[in-house]
Amino acid sequence: MKKIFTLVGIALIGLSVKAQDSAQGLKGAWFATSQFGYQQTKTADLKNTSLSVLPVVGTFVTPSVAVGAGIGFINIKADSNAGTAAKTDLFVIQPLARKYWNVAGSLYFFGQAAVPVITGKEKESGLKVNQVGLSVSGGFDYFVTKNFSVEFSYDLANFTSTTLEPKDGEKTTVTNFGLAHVANVDPFYNTTLAGSKPNLTSPLSFGFKFIF
Repeated sequence: MKKIFTLVGIALIGLSVKAQDSAQGLKGAWFATSQFGYQQTKTADLKNTSLSVLPVVGTFVTPSVAVGAGIGFINIKADSNAGTAAKTDLFVIQPLARKYWNVAGSLYFFGQAAVPVITGKEKESGLKVNQVGLSVSGGFDYFVTKNFSVEFSYDLANFTSTTLEPKDGEKTTVTNFGLAHVANVDPFYNTTLAGSKPNLTSPLSFGFKFIF
């Protein structure tokens, strides 16, 4: 039994050292990850859903600095027996930059700055949606192997300016700013877009990253 524990310990140490060495030599390496979110609210025959998919690709320009961009979509929809009440398709592009610091072994802390830009239209009413934001977040990245890591991040500061422009009538601009905020949604989004708490940006992120 002691031999088994010893072998397992040696294997884990070797894996940790290998992952750490890989993280130190990441200059020029590329990475790919994805953010995914889904939420549904159902009351009687009324069903509201929100779906977001944001693949992210980037590269390490130095052993500890990475730049990249996410390109994806957000779909917000309200359905009932009477048909579709609202359907919003949004396009998302999010340039980002990260700085890594080693904490211990294969565990790294990173700071990230991102500029999400969201644009699209609610198809039933012709409402145009445009949002630009600035997000500063911090997180942890654990390199399981040289080609795979697990990461967790949380917004430290977030600013968004959202313009909702109806087909007829005056446009509305919603400006939000938060420090270390929890997930929240302006009630105006729920009324206008008719989704399931359609927060256009999320402060909490967890995912897997592939390095190649």
